[in-house]
Amino acid sequence: MAAGGLRKPGVDLELVLAVDVSSSMSLAEQRVQRDGYVSAFRHPDIAKAIGSGANGAIAVSYLEWAGPRHQTVLMPWTIVGSPEEAKRFADTLATKPIVAEAGTSISGGLLAAAGLLAHSQAAAERRVIDISGDGPNNAGPPVGPMRDMLTGLGITINGLPVSLPYGGANGFQSFGGQYLSLYYEHCVIGGPDAFVIGINDLAMFEVAIRRKLLLEIAGQPARPRLASYARPGTLTFDCSTPGTAPR
Repeated sequence: MAAGGLRKPGVDLELVLAVDVSSSMSLAEQRVQRDGYVSAFRHPDIAKAIGSGANGAIAVSYLEWAGPRHQTVLMPWTIVGSPEEAKRFADTLATKPIVAEAGTSISGGLLAAAGLLAHSQAAAERRVIDISGDGPNNAGPPVGPMRDMLTGLGITINGLPVSLPYGGANGFQSFGGQYLSLYYEHCVIGGPDAFVIGINDLAMFEVAIRRKLLLEIAGQPARPRLASYARPGTLTFDCSTPGTAPR
């Protein structure tokens, strides 16, 4: 029940889009990332997926994060239940300014997303944080305990690790190979049907974001795996130390 005894509207999914805006991403990369989310909500496949649920609607918010002190809600909770509402969400998001801030506090982004979920004005059986990032947690609290706390509340955390080519426009070193995707698998994602979809090319953003949203809205796992799971003989990570090589 909402404040004042009013019943919260039922939706099929409460979704927080927690998007990395750290200064290690260039303005061009930030623009492509934003455009990927805008294009996804304008795409008919997203509206079709939303309409196919039992309630025919989702609640979505858009949060930007960087260092421990930078978490900004760009789009507050919005109920999307029609193609027109999905397009209106996209059109409004497209007008928002693009900023860059120092630091990569995945834990801070997750904590802010959890706060949004705690104060959602809708009710759903599924609650998902969709978090992107171009590096490991390097500021704020350790990410592992934060992940475990949220998954213990029944929240699913999915990951969109961004590993663009070495030596980007801002001169920052990209985490090459499969490192960042593996880091997200072992240290960031968790909960029912959690998955990672990695990006290593700017041209992949739009398709990857749309695919991830379709999976989340439909409640279909891409590759179910708890973040703490590792097959015998596979690499393991020290999630408490930024940039630690896998063993």
